[in-house]
Amino acid sequence: MPKSLRLTRRYPAAMTEEAHRVLRRVARDSGLSHDMVITFLLQELDHITDRDRFIHRLRLFAAEHAQEET
Repeated sequence: MPKSLRLTRRYPAAMTEEAHRVLRRVARDSGLSHDMVITFLLQELDHITDRDRFIHRLRLFAAEHAQEET
């Protein structure tokens, strides 16, 4: 029997138009809701990414956007 998945936390998130297009596409392709796609990605992050590469890309992203704010 499949594990029950209750979405008990709400988090208002803002995202770029590009990120939202990707989210909509992944949700459509998988047949899941946007909430379920985000939940899956966060719960499975360590299994679907290379941790070192992810941290490196995250730091690059943060640095790029820190420059925009100044």
